[in-house]
Amino acid sequence: MTDVISRERRSELMSRIRGSNSEPEVAVRRGLHRAGFRFRLHLRKLPGRPDLVLARYRAVIFVHGCFWHRHRGCPLAYRPKSRTAFWNEKFRQNTARDRKQELQLLNSGWRVLVVWECGLRREPDRLKTIERIKRWLRSGSSKGETGGRG
Repeated sequence: MTDVISRERRSELMSRIRGSNSEPEVAVRRGLHRAGFRFRLHLRKLPGRPDLVLARYRAVIFVHGCFWHRHRGCPLAYRPKSRTAFWNEKFRQNTARDRKQELQLLNSGWRVLVVWECGLRREPDRLKTIERIKRWLRSGSSKGETGGRG
């Protein structure tokens, strides 16, 4: 199946996708900062360069896009109908890398939370997600996930 958008337009759209400082990530940062939490951003010395690092809690937070990181059961994690072999391999590599980085962090004593983009799209969901993040940080749990249905 061919793309319904021209190569130039597709290139322009794809160039707008950011790896850091995305809208969902900034929403989490604002919510946590308002609640009094302080953090560092994108520490290169840690596996996966977590979006937020809260050293006081020995915790890292990844804000994942549902499409790129394959949030199970989420409508935003659809599969494109064209170039299926490419996309299947791309998604497989992304999720394998996520698992590897999470394991490395857990094995080095860090707590890991994954926050899904779909839980930050609407204001009521965003507020609930921020509350869940705050509870997780204070709980001491080593691993967690929140957003969307979670």
